Amino acid sequence: QVQLVESGGGLVQAGGSLRLSCAASGFTFSRYAMGWFRQAPGKEREFVAAISWGGGGTLYKDSVKGRFTISRDNAKNTVYLQMNRLKPEDTAVYYCAAQKTRAYGSIRSYEYDYWGQGTQVTASS
Repeated sequence: QVQLVESGGGLVQAGGSLRLSCAASGFTFSRYAMGWFRQAPGKEREFVAAISWGGGGTLYKDSVKGRFTISRDNAKNTVYLQMNRLKPEDTAVYYCAAQKTRAYGSIRSYEYDYWGQGTQVTASS
């Protein structure tokens, strides 16, 4: 049974940091690119970051470049999103996702095969 379980969300003041984790099971994690997406109330789900199978390639949404860092540990079947200098506009439910077809990940949500249940991130002003 495939599972992606996010953790690490919470409430933080603007300018603060959070580290999200996503633990994967039920599939060969090292053969999947991984991504983080987010969805704010009343808005569509949007791409945040993606990382390649081996971790050597990354993609970021322009507005998070220099503030967020995606990484993975294939030995632990876990992907991370380090979020620094958080802004109120970063407030959303954050989802991790797994994709098999593109080695370096994708910005398109429909290209992902598996999804987690999400974790809430709130940056207060």
